[in-house]
Amino acid sequence: MNKLLMVVLTLMAALATGCYTTETGSKKFGMPFADDTIESRYQRSVAQVFTASKEVLAFNGTLTGENTIDNTLQAKVDNKTVWVRVDEIETGVARSFVQVRGSAGGADINLAAELDKQIALKLTQAR
Repeated sequence: MNKLLMVVLTLMAALATGCYTTETGSKKFGMPFADDTIESRYQRSVAQVFTASKEVLAFNGTLTGENTIDNTLQAKVDNKTVWVRVDEIETGVARSFVQVRGSAGGADINLAAELDKQIALKLTQAR
């Protein structure tokens, strides 16, 4: 009975861990099925949303990566890693994805929502 319990616990632990894909396209170790990304759409250009995202991340933490070709940003905010990707859906409409993970790979949807809200407010101030 004790061995069966250990086997079941080991299988559950193996299924609970894995890899997740970041907004920059890389794979990281962590919980793969956690809800960690907020998506928003704005009637603005990609450049405007990218600039607002960059300013918000720099204000809240430390910007650690910027890729202007893929329009992705990476930052550290409250000891958590934040990725932001901006792309164009149609002419004049940009979409942003804000993803936040902790050092152990755990998701932080609340911080992602807060940063997304700050990006939206930054865009309204830019008008």
